[in-house]
Amino acid sequence: MRSIYLDNSATTAPCEQAVAAVLNSLTNTYANPSSLYSIGVEANRMMEQSRENIAKFLGCSAEEIFFTSGGTEANNIALQGAFYAGYRNGNKVVTTATEHPSVLNTLKELCRKHSAELVEITPDATGAVSKEKIFEAIDDKTFLVSIMLVNNEVGAINPVAQARTAIARKNSPALLHSDCVQAFGKLKFSPKTLGVDLLTVSGHKVHGPKGVGALYVKKGVRLSPTVFGGGQEKGIRPGTQATAFIDGFSAAVSALRDENTDVERICELRDYAVEKLSALDDVFINSSPDALPYILNISVLGYRSEVMLRFLSGRGVFVSSGSACSKGKRSYVLTSMGVSPARIDSALRISFSRYSQKSDIDALVEGIAQGQANLLKSK
Repeated sequence: MRSIYLDNSATTAPCEQAVAAVLNSLTNTYANPSSLYSIGVEANRMMEQSRENIAKFLGCSAEEIFFTSGGTEANNIALQGAFYAGYRNGNKVVTTATEHPSVLNTLKELCRKHSAELVEITPDATGAVSKEKIFEAIDDKTFLVSIMLVNNEVGAINPVAQARTAIARKNSPALLHSDCVQAFGKLKFSPKTLGVDLLTVSGHKVHGPKGVGALYVKKGVRLSPTVFGGGQEKGIRPGTQATAFIDGFSAAVSALRDENTDVERICELRDYAVEKLSALDDVFINSSPDALPYILNISVLGYRSEVMLRFLSGRGVFVSSGSACSKGKRSYVLTSMGVSPARIDSALRISFSRYSQKSDIDALVEGIAQGQANLLKSK
């Protein structure tokens, strides 16, 4: 039985280029990149080449890229570093109610400890926050703003650049951070076009290995260090770098195709999925038509997410019941969008990659139809 993998927002299958790069690094340039002998120098050279490659893809300079263990660590380094560097300049932090837990939970804890005000902008029914609410939330007491570019549960695209405009117009001292993990490699953007000071990406969402990510820090922006060690990554993220994963991340980025070309194909795939799924009884589409097409959130009303997920898994079809980081809890993203409890409890997240095909959608639709025919409805 062929596996139908449609949970690419949780992680992606490593591409062959990434696997080859990781293997080469582990077997040939395995030395510590801080070592001064030849194979250490070579490991460092390849790591810096990877830094240049990822910076070029993002449209920034290599000196602005810092390697981390992934998106969660990068978000923590950015937000904690920015908070402690700037909290004497104000008492207010602005974010959205739909951020990844590594942003929301970090900011909640920081603001709780230091008695700072945390404003969570609620989204509209599409899952995106409006320009008007961003302008309303930011003022001259705001010292940190974090708004994700693409939501990881419904694919909603937020107007991050409007936050930069609001910061300027309100004479705010705020640094602007954006979690771009779900947008990276799928949507055309750069730190400059977004107007951000800090930006997070991750390797395993773009067919690279798990355990590696990158943080963009705009030149001139100061972060207070929160982790201490040997000074690697200019002290932003000390500790011996995972050179094999970094090289694999770089190889995966090099293998990415033009975002515009891929988005057109994924749009066709998403539209095909919407058409086929909508033909089933009691299936509701929770993602907006203008969301990033790589993510499609649906509800199969009357069947709890976990029950349908396990049924599909038994047929070799793999989707998610929400964010991979939510651990089965009711989605706060869908809740903040005003989705009914019944639809939240029956929600499934389908997420595509460049390897996804229409036949995968056919298998998914057939599996859901079989589930509706064979499973008992929840009360």
